[in-house]
Amino acid sequence: MVAQYGVTSTENNAEAVKNADLVVLSVKPQRFKMVANSLRGTIRKDALVISIVAGITMDTLEFGLGHELVIRAMPNTPSRIAMGITVWAASEKVSDAQKENARELFRALGEEVFVDDENYMDMATAVSGTGPAYVFLFMEAMIDAAVHLGFPRRIAEQLVSQTLRGSVEFYMTNHEHPAKLRNDVTSPGGTSAEAIYYLEKAGFRTAISRAVLAAYERSKELGQGLQSKMNLTKE
Repeated sequence: MVAQYGVTSTENNAEAVKNADLVVLSVKPQRFKMVANSLRGTIRKDALVISIVAGITMDTLEFGLGHELVIRAMPNTPSRIAMGITVWAASEKVSDAQKENARELFRALGEEVFVDDENYMDMATAVSGTGPAYVFLFMEAMIDAAVHLGFPRRIAEQLVSQTLRGSVEFYMTNHEHPAKLRNDVTSPGGTSAEAIYYLEKAGFRTAISRAVLAAYERSKELGQGLQSKMNLTKE
C-alpha cells in the first residue's frame, strides 16, 4: 500500500490516528472493545470518526472511544465499484461542514442516504448492508438451476447476471412498482406463472422477509451485547 498508493502504514492504532482529521473505524463488532481501548484518548478532539462497524451504536462509539464527533455508516459491497449505497447518521456534535465532507466521501462509493434517526441504521444493515448476500445467493441458485437444465456454467452465469442487471436497470428506468413489472411478463398459464406459483408455494416472500428480520435482530443483538460488556449506560 505504501508503494502503490503513497500512504503511511503502521501496525499501531494510536500511531495511525494521532494526526488524522478523519478516522475510519472498520473492524468486526467483536473486536470493537479491544480497538476502542487502544484508541481512547488518542484521537484529536476536532477529528471526525466514521464507523462502519455493524450494530455498534453512536452511544457505544462515543463511550468506547471517548470522542463525540462520530458518524455511524453502513455501506455495502458494491461500493467497491462505486455502485453501492451508504446509509449514515451523525452525532449531535458533528458540524455541518463535517457532514458535507462525509457526504462527499460516501458519494464516491455510490449513493448515500442520511437519516436523523439512528434506529434506521440496524434496518439499513439488514436491507442494503446485508442485501448483496441475498442477491448473490439468488444468483447462485439460478445459475445452478440453469446448469442442471444443461447449460454450460459459463453461459449460465452470463444469462443470469445479465438478466438481473437488465431487470434492475429496467425497473429504475420505468419507475413502476415491481409487482406491475412482474405482472407484465406473467402470461396466464405461461412459464412465468408456473414458476411464480412454485416460488410462492415454497414460501419465497416469507423466507426473504424472515431473513431480513433475522439480520435486523442480529444487528441489534451485536450492539446491545457490546453495550452490556462495556457497562455502557445512558445518563
